[in-house]
Amino acid sequence: MDGGVYDLAVIGGGINGCGIARDAAGRGLSVFLAEQGDLGGGTSSASTKLIHGGLRYLEHYEFRLVRASLAEREVLLGMAPHIIWPLRFVLPYHPGLRPAWLIRLGLFLYDHLGGRQRLPGCRTVDLVRDGAGAPLNPRFSKGFEYSDCWVDDARLVVLNAVDAARRGADVRVRSPVRSAIRRDGFWDVEVMDTATNDAETVRARALVNATGPWISDFIAEGLRVNTAARIRLVKGSHIVVPRMFDHDRAYIFQNADRRIVFAIPYQRDFTLVGTTDVDFTGDPATAATSDEEVAYLCAAIGQYFSARIEPADVVWSYSGVRPLFDSGEGTAQEATRDYVLELNGGGEPTLLNIFGGKITTYRHLAEEALEKLQAHVPTMGPPWTRAAPLPGGDFAVDGFAALVDDVVARHAAVDTSLATRLARAYGTVTFDILAGVDRPEHLGRHFGAGLYEREVAHLVRNEWAVMAEDILWRRSKLGLRLSDQEVSGLSVWLDDNRAAVAGPEN
Repeated sequence: MDGGVYDLAVIGGGINGCGIARDAAGRGLSVFLAEQGDLGGGTSSASTKLIHGGLRYLEHYEFRLVRASLAEREVLLGMAPHIIWPLRFVLPYHPGLRPAWLIRLGLFLYDHLGGRQRLPGCRTVDLVRDGAGAPLNPRFSKGFEYSDCWVDDARLVVLNAVDAARRGADVRVRSPVRSAIRRDGFWDVEVMDTATNDAETVRARALVNATGPWISDFIAEGLRVNTAARIRLVKGSHIVVPRMFDHDRAYIFQNADRRIVFAIPYQRDFTLVGTTDVDFTGDPATAATSDEEVAYLCAAIGQYFSARIEPADVVWSYSGVRPLFDSGEGTAQEATRDYVLELNGGGEPTLLNIFGGKITTYRHLAEEALEKLQAHVPTMGPPWTRAAPLPGGDFAVDGFAALVDDVVARHAAVDTSLATRLARAYGTVTFDILAGVDRPEHLGRHFGAGLYEREVAHLVRNEWAVMAEDILWRRSKLGLRLSDQEVSGLSVWLDDNRAAVAGPEN
């Protein structure tokens, strides 16, 4: 079956692919995006959930990357204050590792490189008196505190896709691309629909390869073109344990191997610990947290907290494979987190390969990618995303509490706990989800942990959710709270109601 003709085809529905699709659609281009699985189902939902400059990148002299990341931190916070919010980090001083003067210098640069406006600056912390010292080993009496931001990474991906679709992009999930070949001045892109096993060929004037850790395989097998660029696959794993401290600040710990490990408040009742840096070979879809990685993270935490954690305490773990540009560094943690955009054309239909990158710089990457494509798709408009909120993010950065109050005031059937979770996920779109909800029964079936039929229907209809996993582990993290029986009930409901809920346009 033959599909349409597009200005731009984007292969890969991670953060870079969805960010480029959104930007391009907003510039007036016709855009096609194909993702082999669920949006953000790979690396983009397996991060440490931070919008940050990368304090440790200063040690590797990546000042350009840190500066750009810090500047984007402010931009993204303004674009999506429902899924991104400020977070303070406490760095206990370990005298046997980096010297105090070096840490102070790094934090000074961190405060001043990126034009910080909204976030408070760094300070020295007396861990004997400050509450942040309470869960720590008493030998840590001094520390430093600085600002970065938390992000719901999977929702950031989905919201970019939602906005791309609102602006006209054709977004396909569970639609792997089997091949893309140049023919008669266009790219012919063969796409499979895994639900029907039907194949479709769409044509595009330019192609963006944003396949993340699959990029080398796709270049060799799907595109069959040559590239001099090399990718280094590095696995990062995280564990989730019951909450280890009572305040809302995070910790960043130095280790003797010069890696760092974060301990971050997570989903109210848990602590997120990560990450590792391990070179990876094989299929990124098979990446999993190893016993050695769990032991490493438990040991790292045990160096700093008074209470130890054991592998048996882990309630969930996840791994992602980062597709880092390989510039020949000796160790995985030294590999650059910057991105490289490779233009491949030479008079033929243009291909842009995306190597590397990080969530914090995705919007800037998208702008730069479209700048490179400007001459090849000359009808595109100017950059526009810097001041444009993502869906649901059209409220003040400091206005979240007022938003929750407004939700509760408008919908008596919704308590503060549910209103807070919905507002964190959907921002002002919460009002669309709850339209007409005046009594509890209007929310529909309760699947558990505050997940109701009304929300599930919204996710199927508007956010390409197909399976229970899409809803419980990417659109939310309610998989941490639902029982096996409740998950089964959700799966059965989806099988029975998906077509009716989705409607003709999904």
